[in-house]
Amino acid sequence: MKTTTTTGPSAKANAVTLVRKDAEKKVEVHVNGELFTAYLYPTTIDKPVLYPIKSVNGNDISRGYPLAPRAGERVDHPHHIGVWFNYGDVNGLDFWNNSDAIPADKKSAYGSIIHTGILKAKDGKDKAELEVAMDWVTSTGEVLLKEKTTFVFSVDGNKRIIDRITTLTAQSKEVAMTDNKEGMLGIRVARELEHPSNKPEIFTDASGIATAVPSLNNEGVTGMYRSSAGKEGDDVWGTRGTWVNLSGEIKGEKIDLAIVDHPSNPGYPTYWHARGYGLFAANTLGQKALSDGKDELNFKIAPGKSATFRYRIVVNSDGDVTDQTMNKEFESFSKVK
Repeated sequence: MKTTTTTGPSAKANAVTLVRKDAEKKVEVHVNGELFTAYLYPTTIDKPVLYPIKSVNGNDISRGYPLAPRAGERVDHPHHIGVWFNYGDVNGLDFWNNSDAIPADKKSAYGSIIHTGILKAKDGKDKAELEVAMDWVTSTGEVLLKEKTTFVFSVDGNKRIIDRITTLTAQSKEVAMTDNKEGMLGIRVARELEHPSNKPEIFTDASGIATAVPSLNNEGVTGMYRSSAGKEGDDVWGTRGTWVNLSGEIKGEKIDLAIVDHPSNPGYPTYWHARGYGLFAANTLGQKALSDGKDELNFKIAPGKSATFRYRIVVNSDGDVTDQTMNKEFESFSKVK
């Protein structure tokens, strides 16, 4: 596969280019020669991720820790890296909370997602496509699911879009994705996009492991969630909706970061696992914990069968995103097959 090298000021307007750096285990995504994000697949973080995510003005909207810590940011939940997709209970294994922070004698309870290949990399005038393959494996190397994901990176003025279309195929045995609050598409945002924190809190994962999240200096912290259901702030957590938009400001740049659900997703419309401390996640399958027991979905994929999940991430620097804007985004994404 040919490596793309189009960079710098000579790149045509809205040129979206992919730069493979196989030795560094990553594929960079450039917009007009400037880094937008990168697909990373090192063996040290137990899943491939998109990291960092940058705005039109080049500001980091994803948290730096643990890959590149920045002053003043939180250092909790080391498995929250950039943008990722996985789940907290897959045949009894925790894929969500796995990281290099898990002791070796505990690793057998966790699963990992292993990058197995780049299937396609195609540049374009306003968009680029990257298709990759991964295996969801147990600690002994048994493959439970084969994943094929297509990322579509596109640009429209001051708006940057990432579409992620992921197909999971069960292998020799049925795969049970038992109802769990830890899932599925997650983003860990920069400190500036968090909600201002007034008190320390402790969050417990599905295995009962507690993580303390301290209260920090709120200077420059401006984040606010708003959902398609009209919920705002912390009230978004545990509710359903077709989209959630997180608005804030970084170094004078007004930023809107949104996740958009797709009508074809299992469990649609998604529940939102969106926390003020910076975890922004859409969880279509984890309904019991998020609904306080009102709903429950124990999703299964039979041997040889597949399930497809579609999500859109929108980074907008226009500063005027409204409910109507987001409803149109949802309508547009709903047409994506």
